[in-house]
Amino acid sequence: MTELKKVLSFKVILLITINSIIGSGLFFLPAIGARYAGPASILAWIIVAIITIYTATCFAELVSMYPKAGGIYEFSKHAYGRFFSFLVGWIAWLVGNITTAMLIVGAIQYLLPYNAPIFVISKIIISLLWVVIFNVMAYRGMKTSAFMLVTFAIITIGIIFMLMIPTIPHLNFSNLSPFFIHNSLFKNLSAIFIAVFFTSQAFFGLESVCFLAEETKKPEKVLPRALLIGVTIIAGLIILLVVTSLSTLHWKAFSLSAAPFADLAQLLMGNWGRDILTIGTYLVIIGAAAGWVVTGPRLILALTRDKLFLPQFKDIHKKYHTPHKAIIFQSIATSMFILMSFSGKGYETLLEMLIPLVLIIMSAAIFAVPVLRNKKPNKKRPFKAPFGYVGPIIILLFNIFLVFLWLTHEAGAFYLLKVGFSFILVGIPIYLLISLYYDPKMLRKVDDMFAYFYLLTENISIPLKVRKEIIRLIGNIKGKTVLEFGCSVGTMTMHLAEEVGPKGKIYAVDISLHDLNITKKRIKQKGHKHIKLLHDPLHSTRVHPKVPVIDIIVSVGMLGYVQHPTKVLKEMNQRLKIGDKICFVDYDNFFGLIPNKRWLTSNEHIQTHFKEAGFKIKIVRKQSLFWQYLYIYGKKKEEVN
Repeated sequence: MTELKKVLSFKVILLITINSIIGSGLFFLPAIGARYAGPASILAWIIVAIITIYTATCFAELVSMYPKAGGIYEFSKHAYGRFFSFLVGWIAWLVGNITTAMLIVGAIQYLLPYNAPIFVISKIIISLLWVVIFNVMAYRGMKTSAFMLVTFAIITIGIIFMLMIPTIPHLNFSNLSPFFIHNSLFKNLSAIFIAVFFTSQAFFGLESVCFLAEETKKPEKVLPRALLIGVTIIAGLIILLVVTSLSTLHWKAFSLSAAPFADLAQLLMGNWGRDILTIGTYLVIIGAAAGWVVTGPRLILALTRDKLFLPQFKDIHKKYHTPHKAIIFQSIATSMFILMSFSGKGYETLLEMLIPLVLIIMSAAIFAVPVLRNKKPNKKRPFKAPFGYVGPIIILLFNIFLVFLWLTHEAGAFYLLKVGFSFILVGIPIYLLISLYYDPKMLRKVDDMFAYFYLLTENISIPLKVRKEIIRLIGNIKGKTVLEFGCSVGTMTMHLAEEVGPKGKIYAVDISLHDLNITKKRIKQKGHKHIKLLHDPLHSTRVHPKVPVIDIIVSVGMLGYVQHPTKVLKEMNQRLKIGDKICFVDYDNFFGLIPNKRWLTSNEHIQTHFKEAGFKIKIVRKQSLFWQYLYIYGKKKEEVN
């Protein structure tokens, strides 16, 4: 089986770490911090740097234990279990996509701050073009992607030094006076910690580097070193940049500017300096977006491997060794978020909404350190974080404190928190749908729960014309014995009972007792005595052993839940005579986006499974408003073992 290829060395992954972390935050957040705390925002940056370096040690321990593509999701899986780890992965994927869209749109707004219709259209086209370029490079292999990310990292470092070095002759430390701008200790401390809340976003991105573990050489050693050295370098550079900037340009002018570093460049180097800095800033922000475009599909790959995403996305390209289908899906998702980002929401509004979500997933990962030290004390840890029990608890409590402070000091914060949490809640039905897709036990629970809903909506899911088409395909079944594999609430059962007549026989099997009870009531109302209902908890893995030799098999909406299709089809073959007919109807391409089980999305795969089971079939697909109906019908051709 084709796998991800290990091509990333320490130097490369170090530069990718730098590029992934430094993005728009470098150019916007120092001004936001100064707006709240003035020169004392330098303390906020120092606090954030210390916390981030410690956070990096926690990630270093975790990635040394589990050097896999799942990163933060993988750590949570081992620490907390399936459901919570899915939510962590879901939030990480969502935040990554929104952040990427925000970066790309924010960058073009920074470069072209004009809102005439022609400019808006141009900005949308340019933004989508970047998505295409990044995803094409990501598609063509990690070496190509790494070259792109390393190039952006070098540009980023160059821009930082371009800003810092010219400030040296112009340093005026009186600009830092008064250092504390509020008239009480409480207000100054509150302002500093609010600044911490906002400036923490500058270090988001270190979690995404861990998604590249499977493509890194000796990841259990290389990634911890790259994370610690990379974060330390970035922390040092950002603190130096903030100190030199606030010492050169008075904090009030700095904090009120929409483009503070561009203003600083103009002060130091004139218009040409501002122009170069503006273009450089654009490239740095775009480079940070490119980082997620490369790393995000690895998260999708990890979720898919654990049956928490659609199976189509775990494929690895034979030539480029990339999760190419996940990359294509990611590009579509990012493009949609970009189009949504042109709705006019400001950078700071989106930032405030995302920060609590990121603090949640970062806290979950950090707290996984003590959890795993208790759960798996003997697991090999090539790197161990210091204070592995106390440290994560302190960070967790500090993050909770930051969110509380934000809620009590910022107007509209509670509303933004609710919006952010609504994104988390969306993940719950997605988890249930995916579990339903893979897990027969979940299928039974959901069928039991929604039995009456299925009854109310049966004319939508199995409309009369579909039922008539099934009867047409199987032909005259008067007096025949029919197996209905998955009868649900009896929608099709009633029609089959009429067609076979009282001299025929229907064996209606289902996984849900509630569905069967509804079917039983309907049978009693109609007075049918030739229908035998069978409950089978293992319905998705076999044909019920009490089903005898039969003449016809009909099934609607069940193939997508069959766990071992060839095995089940062979069991059906053994209950039919040569020439006996079958007719299966299933659903695909739900709402034009979501495919069914992988083998049902390809006619070739369907033919292969049925041929191996001894059937000769035809396949017809018919599009409806909400999904595509898949008709599979034919007859038994030969005996199989």
